[in-house]
Amino acid sequence: MSYDIDYLTLLSQQYPTVKTASTEIIRLQSRQKLPKLTEHFMSDIHGEYESFLHILKNASGVIKDKITQIYGRTLSERDRQVLATLIYYPEQKLEYIKDEVDDINDWYKITLYRLIEICRVVASKYTRAKIREFLPEAFGSIIDELIHANTDYGSDQESYYNESISTIVELGQADDFIVEISTLIQTLAIGRLHIIGDIFDRGPRADIILDTLTKYHSVDIQWGNHDVQWMGAAAGSLACIANVLAISTKYSNFDCLEDGYGINMRPLTVFALETYADDPCECFIPRNPNMVYISQHDENFWAKVHKAISVIQFKLEGQIIKRHPEFNMDNHLMLDKINYENGTIMLEGKEYKLKDTNFPTINPENPFELTDAEKELMNLLRSSFLRSEKLQNHVKFLYEKGSIYLTFNNNLLYHGCIPMNSDGTFTEVTLFGETVSGKSLMDKAEQLARDGYFAK
Repeated sequence: MSYDIDYLTLLSQQYPTVKTASTEIIRLQSRQKLPKLTEHFMSDIHGEYESFLHILKNASGVIKDKITQIYGRTLSERDRQVLATLIYYPEQKLEYIKDEVDDINDWYKITLYRLIEICRVVASKYTRAKIREFLPEAFGSIIDELIHANTDYGSDQESYYNESISTIVELGQADDFIVEISTLIQTLAIGRLHIIGDIFDRGPRADIILDTLTKYHSVDIQWGNHDVQWMGAAAGSLACIANVLAISTKYSNFDCLEDGYGINMRPLTVFALETYADDPCECFIPRNPNMVYISQHDENFWAKVHKAISVIQFKLEGQIIKRHPEFNMDNHLMLDKINYENGTIMLEGKEYKLKDTNFPTINPENPFELTDAEKELMNLLRSSFLRSEKLQNHVKFLYEKGSIYLTFNNNLLYHGCIPMNSDGTFTEVTLFGETVSGKSLMDKAEQLARDGYFAK
């Protein structure tokens, strides 16, 4: 009963009178009769911003499906494709089309009719009040009237509808109108965007993806393992910082770090060149999934950087594993299993020859200890991550719109996997003295992440 009173007290702040409460109830009840909004799911984006933006613009084919639904019998496949591309990339496509058509004013009128009809169809799942929230400042009121006008032959609004379109063309506003209504169609085509993990990783610009998501009208995010690593780095975790830097150097991905978030890489590069000056670091030559040209000199340079931060990563992760035996991750410890004299490593009772045996910063007696130079380097890098305003804003957005898991429309959304036993039951895991499994494990993990970032 006390819970009900507390809940009602909070509601009364937003709906202080019977009329305001009744209005909201009527609105919510009426919305139940509208068609279900289109949900859009994207996962494992991994910083590939160009692919992400293209998929977002075409709503994974939803817009093309609507065009086929409306014009499948009256337009050719080619004309439908041209119309779809115009909606996805209006500015670029307009420049191309204007050089191709003979009568541009006639093309404008036909295209405006088509775009308004498409907009009317994608807007049919929304209340008119909701649509007004998305309308652009320019042409907003005109679009609102046109997509809700009765265009049946002989209707009172038909002449208003036709005159509006003619006037848009005559005043030379057709290009701007097409851009605005195309953007609106893109927005209305997706009622809810679900990002099911891994915005970050090897791709070039995760920051551009997050810039886009922060402006998106309806989005939720389920954190992936790579996202959590960046969130930990933004909180100042040295192990997470080393991890994201190791992945970035491994895949020749420095734009997100330097251009996106302003992370100062100079201390790391200076340390790497001093420590591994004569070491070719062949096992650490970075991969190049984005096919960016890298000279032999730069390849060797970044191989040294990759090795330097990787060794630090192994040390820091080893320290965490040793501090928390309840994690049962001793099998991930490597540096203490190396015979540094003969250059071999013993794994699960079998000895292997190492391809790289040059480890000047590792003390065989205490292999997981950072050298003084490594400690100084990591403190400088931590400062750079903590002071990156853009990174901190993006991580706060991930906490605001994100979670480990989400239930939405009776669907359970989460990234990766949940630990389970062979008999189908949830595996019990001990985290900081608390034994958890299944949902309680996910909840505990999220609590630890939030505490790690917000609890100063």
